[in-house]
Amino acid sequence: MSGAEHSDRPKQMAIANNRRGGTASGKRAFPWVSALVLVVVIAAAVWWFYGATIRGLSLAGTGYGAKNACSCRYIAGRDLNSCEGDFLPGMEMVFLSEDEATNSVTASVPLIASQTARYRDGYGCVLDSPEG
Repeated sequence: MSGAEHSDRPKQMAIANNRRGGTASGKRAFPWVSALVLVVVIAAAVWWFYGATIRGLSLAGTGYGAKNACSCRYIAGRDLNSCEGDFLPGMEMVFLSEDEATNSVTASVPLIASQTARYRDGYGCVLDSPEG
């Protein structure tokens, strides 16, 4: 084998690797795509197995949060921000918002569940009927 033939061989191998989607060093060009696909597959599997449980717990948490925050806000007369301090441990994902025009407080877990409680004279704070 001559010296010229021997020196061309690494260049040909590097070109062949690039044609197959790899780089000259043999590493993948986009490893983050594989990681993203893996994360999506894991998230879908978790939702498939635990979705009903997560939704049920979220509905219970938002119902509790809306009712207690409504009572705190419209019966006790406290500020809505101070009412969040009454939440139980584990309710960090429940967010509150109020509508002073309708005397209501909505508690939500983003993209999963949301419930509203309204103050009604003679009844106090009552949860609205759940949707669906």
